[in-house]
Amino acid sequence: MPMEIEQLPSVGLSKVATSDTHGEDSPYFAGWKAYDEDPYDETSNSSGVIQMGLAENQVSFDLLEKYLEQHPEASSWGKGAPGFRENALFQDYHGLKSFRQAMASFMEQIRGGRAKFDPDRVVLTAGATAANELLTFILADPGDALLVPTPYYPGFDRDLRWRTGVKIVPIHCDSSNNFQITPQAMEAAYKEAEARKMKVRGVLITNPSNPLGATIQRSVLEEILDFVTRKNIHLVSDEIYSGSAFLSSEFVSIAEILEAREYKNSERVHIVYSLSKDLGLPGFRVGTIYSYNNKVVTTARRMSSFTLISSQTQHLLASMLSNKKFTENYIKTNRERLRKRYEMIIEGLESAGIECLKGNAGLFCWMNLSPLLEKPTREGELALWDSILHQVKLNISPGSSCHCSEPGWFRVCFANMSEQTLEVALKRIHNFMQAQQRERKRNM
Repeated sequence: MPMEIEQLPSVGLSKVATSDTHGEDSPYFAGWKAYDEDPYDETSNSSGVIQMGLAENQVSFDLLEKYLEQHPEASSWGKGAPGFRENALFQDYHGLKSFRQAMASFMEQIRGGRAKFDPDRVVLTAGATAANELLTFILADPGDALLVPTPYYPGFDRDLRWRTGVKIVPIHCDSSNNFQITPQAMEAAYKEAEARKMKVRGVLITNPSNPLGATIQRSVLEEILDFVTRKNIHLVSDEIYSGSAFLSSEFVSIAEILEAREYKNSERVHIVYSLSKDLGLPGFRVGTIYSYNNKVVTTARRMSSFTLISSQTQHLLASMLSNKKFTENYIKTNRERLRKRYEMIIEGLESAGIECLKGNAGLFCWMNLSPLLEKPTREGELALWDSILHQVKLNISPGSSCHCSEPGWFRVCFANMSEQTLEVALKRIHNFMQAQQRERKRNM
């Protein structure tokens, strides 16, 4: 039995501890809770909630497991591996040189060799969450603003704001141009921040754009870079899904554009990357900051002492990512499997009469359920989400939790389950849509 302790209301906590900017009152996290309380299992709980709100990549675990079976030295201290004491003792903030070199090489590889990365500019962090918060601490002061295009990952409300005191001002994008960022929308967000007496420090983009599952066009990236240059602010490009671009030829990294521009104004650009999505290893907590700004690299490395990755993890992944035969096969196979899984969910949703935004990357799709809303409002969207969560038993993410300004859009993840489970989920959606159609006919 857990020990019960009387809670005294007179004992105060810090403003950070009592702040609601952690964002965990969002429907995004409420859906996770509903899943945790009643998780679907094919044999033991076939009527449970299916998790379609978590962007995990589980389609290629077998490749990782096979590598570890064939290369036990990667995860052991046996013959040929660095000594136990060498790794058990304190490592400096730079991390293992072999791992930084392997990460830089892998980042080049998943971008098709179209961009180069210097291992000495790689700063290691405990996941992309830590990388984004660390960069926010470096680039902005409490009360300053970052401009973030909508819809955006709900966790940014926590990662960028909670402990830093920095504000998010949304760059509103809409379905009229498939939610692409426009110069007009960026300018409007910048003026809004100014009107609210905030100093804009930078723009944060996710490419492939999250949660849309689509890459940002090269021309749009050019416009964003021109915008931040003109405003003399920073650009953070979160590219954690770049290796999961299953139509990889359409993905363009901001690093490619900087290289084409001979790195002019590159000191304002910073890239966040992690292995959570591409390798499906969120539990390993491996992220990186890659900055073209020397002062940012130096400061990030100092601050990374709060977010270090264990030496054992670095040793294992340095071995894995340095194996070109493995990485080439993994990237190719993983993209093929993600494409197949994407096509499976798109065809299933279309057969149920649901429109989806065209995607080419990531672990999710952006579907339009606005025709089902009783009222075209956020409240109407959340009522529909509640029905899908508790009646259909599917946890999907409502667009309003991603700050989408158009009610009725939902993010649906497809790579965190087996194909058999995905088929069950699609069947539930199909039945739900048929029930909705019958209901509408009765009310006509």
